[in-house]
Amino acid sequence: MLKRISALVLAGLTAMSVTACGGGSGGGGGSITMGFSQVGAESGWRTANTKSVQDSARNAGITLKFSDAQQKQENQIKAIRSYIQQKVDIIAFSPVVESGWDTVLKEAKDAKIPVILTDRAVDSKDTSLYKTFLGSDFVEEGKKAGQWLVNEYKDSKDPVNIVELQGTTGSAPANDRKAGFQQVIGADPKFKIIASQTGDFTRAKGKEVMEAFLKSNPDIDVLYAHNDDMGLGAIEAIEGAGKVPGKDIKIITVDAVKDGMQALSDGKINFIVECSPLLGPQLMDLAKKVIKGEQVPARVVTQETTFTQEQAKQVLSSRQY
Repeated sequence: MLKRISALVLAGLTAMSVTACGGGSGGGGGSITMGFSQVGAESGWRTANTKSVQDSARNAGITLKFSDAQQKQENQIKAIRSYIQQKVDIIAFSPVVESGWDTVLKEAKDAKIPVILTDRAVDSKDTSLYKTFLGSDFVEEGKKAGQWLVNEYKDSKDPVNIVELQGTTGSAPANDRKAGFQQVIGADPKFKIIASQTGDFTRAKGKEVMEAFLKSNPDIDVLYAHNDDMGLGAIEAIEGAGKVPGKDIKIITVDAVKDGMQALSDGKINFIVECSPLLGPQLMDLAKKVIKGEQVPARVVTQETTFTQEQAKQVLSSRQY
């Protein structure tokens, strides 16, 4: 969670700087303009992340130029090019997918506008194209999900049939949460992923895909959803099929947004791995340091925890998102 927060904060910082002064001119103590390109509004997590970035920019005195990419890479590339033309001081963004960024990031570098990645990474071999990446360790999140499952079934000899709702195809969290989970459960042949498909991180698609899973796979023991929203959609499908979520089908999700935590408290979800969206404060901090020419770590990881049903009940009333 903290990791993801860090990434987001970094991205936000970068974006803000770019917009304020343009071409890095904000280093002399003037106001900073940051251009920030958000993935979209596909989940409760993303909405909370956007609010954190916007509120933190305001609190930090950074002028924020904000764009919503509606989960399309071409929209983000257009937004980044627009920020370059506007000569913002810093650009921050949360990339929709990992690949295909080198050209536009080189354009920003040539324009001497620093870039911060938030929440999600890019797979570019040229790490000079961005100053820092603030965000979660998604592989570790997947491992935590897998470890809970291994512990839950440690005394069972029977096969465990798992279905997986993946995040957006090609995105860092989808790739890494799948890989981390597989690394942990792969050591025991009783764990079998019998179906795995993207649900695009949305509740509606999570429901739709889970309905298809239930029709084609009558014997499902566990659902692993890459975020709470897809898990919540899947719960509707499970209940619609006459099964009891959390009992007939055990459910593991990632994020820990309030709706997910409520479902965990109610026993419909069994375990949640936290991924915090509140990256704004860290991002603004990073942006200011980058604009001043200070050294920042190449990777800022957010700190995250996990929640059982009892732990969720204890913290539900104080959740900010």
